[in-house]
Amino acid sequence: MELFGQCPFVTTQKLISGKWAILILHQLDGQTKRFGQLQRDLGDITQATLTKQLRYLEEEGLVIRKVYPEVPPRVEYSLTEIGQEFHTVLEQIEVWGDKYIALLKEKG
Repeated sequence: MELFGQCPFVTTQKLISGKWAILILHQLDGQTKRFGQLQRDLGDITQATLTKQLRYLEEEGLVIRKVYPEVPPRVEYSLTEIGQEFHTVLEQIEVWGDKYIALLKEKG
């Protein structure tokens, strides 16, 4: 894990700076998903990008990758304990986003 410094805003911003990071955390919030399911649920994301983002989130301790010794191999992703703590942040992002969308609709 890379040490970003003492500022919680800088640390959080760097952890979720990727285009897909928040959406991946949202998809895994309270759920375990396989790679293909995540890719389908995210829509317009390439396999390479999803792989890169999942590896980064795993390296930073937010995502757990569990490989089952089966043929064909099965890999599942879920949030770590600290990743699960992001749930409250996701809720607030949703609340704020809904308010902003409503404001835009009012403006026409």
